[in-house]
Amino acid sequence: MKPKDALGKYGEEIAVQHLIVKGFVILERNWRCDIGEIDVVARDGADLVVCEVKTRRSEAFGAPAEAVSARKVRRMRSLALRWLKDKGVNPRLIRFDVVGIIQPLVGPPVITHIRDV
Repeated sequence: MKPKDALGKYGEEIAVQHLIVKGFVILERNWRCDIGEIDVVARDGADLVVCEVKTRRSEAFGAPAEAVSARKVRRMRSLALRWLKDKGVNPRLIRFDVVGIIQPLVGPPVITHIRDV
């Protein structure tokens, strides 16, 4: 596994643990279809949350969440619709969140959770 892939996998683990501590119920991780992948699908109360996770070693090239462009948000919406159809789920509300993780070489991770991007 490439170091970048290992960092991403680690960041997803940190993000999932963060969401669980915040009371989210994880429904699915790394769901894939022909148009892409959803990192995390969770439930926050009655809301369905589609969550993108971005992990970096530093903010030298910007905060992790800055890597989530308008184009990526549109893709997240398309993926969410595909996931809903595939699972036969009809939630009251769908929300799109981003969890950014900075994991420096030394020290604990810094987690930023942005709701409703």
